[in-house]
Amino acid sequence: MSIGRAQARACTVREALDRVGGKWSIGILVAAAKGPVRFTELERQVEGISRRMLTLTLRNLERDGLLHRRVYPTVPPKVEYTATPMALELYESLVALTDWAERHRGAISEARAAYDREHAAQ
Repeated sequence: MSIGRAQARACTVREALDRVGGKWSIGILVAAAKGPVRFTELERQVEGISRRMLTLTLRNLERDGLLHRRVYPTVPPKVEYTATPMALELYESLVALTDWAERHRGAISEARAAYDREHAAQ
């Protein structure tokens, strides 16, 4: 494989990892993996996300083939997001990652504080 092709492939992998590992993507994908979820439900479940960022992230996840968006012809329109088979394959890894972060967030916080104390004196 030529260097140019290898770099193009690596860029694609990096982009995919950036997308699924993004600040908001993990929460959205975990919520959608449990079944169809509406925009307002996601807004409540994904702590701290703005409406605009939720809209952009949903659009990008749909574009990447990780979410399916279904619009029902009702008034007002009902929209649901469902994880695709590709996203469901990723789900266990995302749950493991979020569980790890939850288990270790105290230790990480303590390590940061210790580091900051040590390096503030220098």
